[in-house]
Amino acid sequence: MNERKRVVVTGLGAMTPLDETVDGYWDSLLNGKSGIARMTLCDPSGYPCHVAGEVTEFDPSNYMDSKEARRMARFSQLVVAASFNALSDSGIDVTKEDSNRLGVVLGNGIGGLPDTEEQCEVMNNKGGMRVSPFFIPMILPNMAAANVSRLIGLRGYSSTVITACAAGTQGIGEGFEVIRRGLADVVFSGGTEAGITKLALSGFSVIRALTSRNENPEKASSPFDIKRDGFVPAEGAGVLILEELQHAKQRDAKIYAEIVGYGVSSDAFHQVQPQDEGQGASRAIVTAICDAGINPTDIDYINAHGTSTPLNDAAETLAIKAALGDHAYNVPISSTKSMIGHAMGASGAVEAVAVVKTIQTGKIHPTINLEDPDPGCDLDYVPNQQRICDVNFAVTNSFGFGGQNACLIFKKFHD
Repeated sequence: MNERKRVVVTGLGAMTPLDETVDGYWDSLLNGKSGIARMTLCDPSGYPCHVAGEVTEFDPSNYMDSKEARRMARFSQLVVAASFNALSDSGIDVTKEDSNRLGVVLGNGIGGLPDTEEQCEVMNNKGGMRVSPFFIPMILPNMAAANVSRLIGLRGYSSTVITACAAGTQGIGEGFEVIRRGLADVVFSGGTEAGITKLALSGFSVIRALTSRNENPEKASSPFDIKRDGFVPAEGAGVLILEELQHAKQRDAKIYAEIVGYGVSSDAFHQVQPQDEGQGASRAIVTAICDAGINPTDIDYINAHGTSTPLNDAAETLAIKAALGDHAYNVPISSTKSMIGHAMGASGAVEAVAVVKTIQTGKIHPTINLEDPDPGCDLDYVPNQQRICDVNFAVTNSFGFGGQNACLIFKKFHD
């Protein structure tokens, strides 16, 4: 049996409510800055949630031809922009590579939902033959990966992962597996989402998933706090360029970190609720630890799913305890969503960017707005202040609707 190939991270890109650069995003996270504000992408009047994490100053023409941008939905625009930034960061010259060995695997939750809503209005008001001819190719979830592939010239393995809130993490995990199996040398991996629209607002509101704490938007997302009442909707994109180790070394690439473990599980329980004791989530964490060939006590940091919903945060706390045992109380844990909200299919990807930066810098960003901890969430959630910590192994969790659980383990790179 062939030995599995090692996979490293050599490029990062992120479009987030805090910044469109990785450095700006990371600095804001370390300083506990919130990117959550009043919702502007749609009118929230009549809905309980009026706040969101939006990439407010995003202009796709800064990253691609304006004509190209007009033919893409926003979720594609965001990840194309993040991919170009990651490519620049990696130093890869695509023209000097075998393009058949360059791939892309991206996660996405709901595709071009705002465009679907818009074109339904056109159909209802003007008739079906007035719908945009670009409607279908704009909204399909796979078009994010397709557009990245087309504009950068990635002619190898291409796939789209559609697993709700776990999609970004699984996009990276599946890209990791593609390289481990020897099917590609480089994979653009991650996730994207741009679904802040009345239709989504309606759907999430009627199942009471969203926060109604509108009076102070920056305080609305408060994972693990007793006052948490629902997640803040958000958008964004995150891209990690994954590379086979020998390929990266041959071109003298900058290596941020190594991916060493990946675990996936299903609750097989409920359409939207997690299991009360987090059994499925725990299995994903344990699977990733086993895949990495390490012990639970080796884990130095966890980036939590941490949505600020009553059910998720309690279940994730129990899942971490079940997976790590007593060591769970020794591990610093933080929620990126406390500052940027929940970007669904993009969340795991932008959080993975933060995990890689944690390993690189030896700094852990805080969970902000954790002022009155829930007694049932009694682990170390790094409240409100960054922390200096040498991190060798880091876990990132993502748990999605449908009981979809995914976990990745990153490691400080040592040759």
